[in-house]
Amino acid sequence: MNLSSLPFEDLPPDTSGLEDTLQRLQLEEMLAKYFYDACHPQQQALLSNCEWYITTYSEVPTLIIECPDQIINWRVLKSLVTIGGVLKCIVKQGKIRVTSPASKTAPFEMRVDELPVYRYPDLLS
Repeated sequence: MNLSSLPFEDLPPDTSGLEDTLQRLQLEEMLAKYFYDACHPQQQALLSNCEWYITTYSEVPTLIIECPDQIINWRVLKSLVTIGGVLKCIVKQGKIRVTSPASKTAPFEMRVDELPVYRYPDLLS
């Protein structure tokens, strides 16, 4: 039987999209595991207070950290250079997005290639 002669609705489902999705999910899971394992125990403890994951939907891998409250949000922001340094060791280009559900403001977002600016804020003075 020639499949190309069948109407679209009679064709078997396209599994390439499913395979791509599964591969992307595996990649995200492995990136998250490498990232977490590379973190210092203090950063691991901080992350354990948050919902966090790595997504590859955008053009670069993005670490999403969803903080439960403003106190944890502040602690994460204070540790962002260290966390970003770990992420940069795993992916050359990446982003970090920090959100707090209690906050009405936009999430804080930075690229890992911006780390020197945050590491040496006196350069901006």
